[in-house]
Amino acid sequence: MYMPKKLEILELIKRSVNFVLVGTTHPGNIGAAARAIKNMGIHNLILVAPSDFPHEKAFFRAKSASDILENAIIFETLEEAVKDSNYVIGTSARNRKVPWPLVTPTECSNELVSFIKQQDSKISVVFGREDRGLTNKELGLCNLHVHIPSSDEYPSLNISQAIQILAYEIRLSALSVKGPLKEQSWDVPLAQNKEVEKLIEHFDELMKEIKFYETENPRQLLTRVRRFFKRTKLDRMEVNIFRGVLAAIQKKLKE
Repeated sequence: MYMPKKLEILELIKRSVNFVLVGTTHPGNIGAAARAIKNMGIHNLILVAPSDFPHEKAFFRAKSASDILENAIIFETLEEAVKDSNYVIGTSARNRKVPWPLVTPTECSNELVSFIKQQDSKISVVFGREDRGLTNKELGLCNLHVHIPSSDEYPSLNISQAIQILAYEIRLSALSVKGPLKEQSWDVPLAQNKEVEKLIEHFDELMKEIKFYETENPRQLLTRVRRFFKRTKLDRMEVNIFRGVLAAIQKKLKE
């Protein structure tokens, strides 16, 4: 009875979810990642500044997932890689001075599937470098952070293992879908990451104009502003309204 709904959500995930690897150094890990995501029905792999790709070791580790590698898209920066995404999820093993919404892989997957059910959107799941993960700046591009609760005695996970866990949880959540695929319809498309980034830049521009903070010592203000806009699923009209208000204030200040 529910098979068509499951097939539809699985097809949406195949089309809409990107797995993004940042600064991967070992080509074998890229190949293992391709194999892991294809096994779970995810086909979009994006590489940000890989150290050594394409490489025969990547294709050797990928086995029958070489098509994922052949179709992988390469960017120089994470900002460029996720600019068209409507929702960005970053993997993080660190505690931040300003806490960000942090969830487990299961919670993350449920959120992702719920998001896709409501909006046919583009979602990026981002994984950092093997030795040091994502930078604070890169984590700041994300709406949500996911943490795999591994053992304190040995918390280190190979990147392909982390990818397999997230890909599995996403598929498990998709297979559990029982309700209507479009539970809620939204009247306006969700904003893309690049549009929200422009809004944050505009907001910061106005704060500087009114001397709201010391530019030499902003403390955590900009991080908190970024967190506010990132954790809110803004649509394009809402972004335009905010930017319109900001522009009107700037115009008034110049009179």
